[in-house]
Amino acid sequence: MRIMLNLVNIDGTIVIGEGEIDEAPMLYIGEKVGTGKGDAVDIAVDPIEGTRMTAMGQANALAVMAVGDKGCFLNAPDMYMEKLIVGPGAKGAIDLNLPLEENLHNIARALNKPLGELTVTVLAKPRHDAVIAQLQQLGVRVFAIPDGDVAASILTCMPDSEVDVLYGIGGAPEGVVSAAVIRALRRGYAGAPAGSPPREGR
Repeated sequence: MRIMLNLVNIDGTIVIGEGEIDEAPMLYIGEKVGTGKGDAVDIAVDPIEGTRMTAMGQANALAVMAVGDKGCFLNAPDMYMEKLIVGPGAKGAIDLNLPLEENLHNIARALNKPLGELTVTVLAKPRHDAVIAQLQQLGVRVFAIPDGDVAASILTCMPDSEVDVLYGIGGAPEGVVSAAVIRALRRGYAGAPAGSPPREGR
């Protein structure tokens, strides 16, 4: 990926990447890519989103990259984000300032379906145990996945997908890339910083 980027006539800067310069040999935050002869752009990249899935030969691992004007991406290399993502039918119905239950009722109303017919994707992590329990108590269909929230974000936008919502706390780099995808597809995304990364295993 780095080799190909360096062949493109752009003056690119990695703003979301593989880590800081002392932790990653390439595609690190702050690295310059491209020939330097074209437009100045910022790049958010994850060469393998779903490392564990790739290693285990599972589906839904992705190579992802978003390119935009200078300064257009959130600078959040080592943070987690609360994320709420919906498809086109509920684009204007979400607000992270509201409780999750109220958001779900608003989404169901926008989609003209009972709350019990909503399907919500959540990463199956200990930090989401209370969220999953709340969703089950509300009667919402829960689709818990071990990894791959970028792929899950995209699923909310596909017309034949049964996934209506993605909710949870995940890595900010993945959140930034997901936001770029959702914006390009003209769907609905709400994200807010949720502090530093949880401890290993959370």
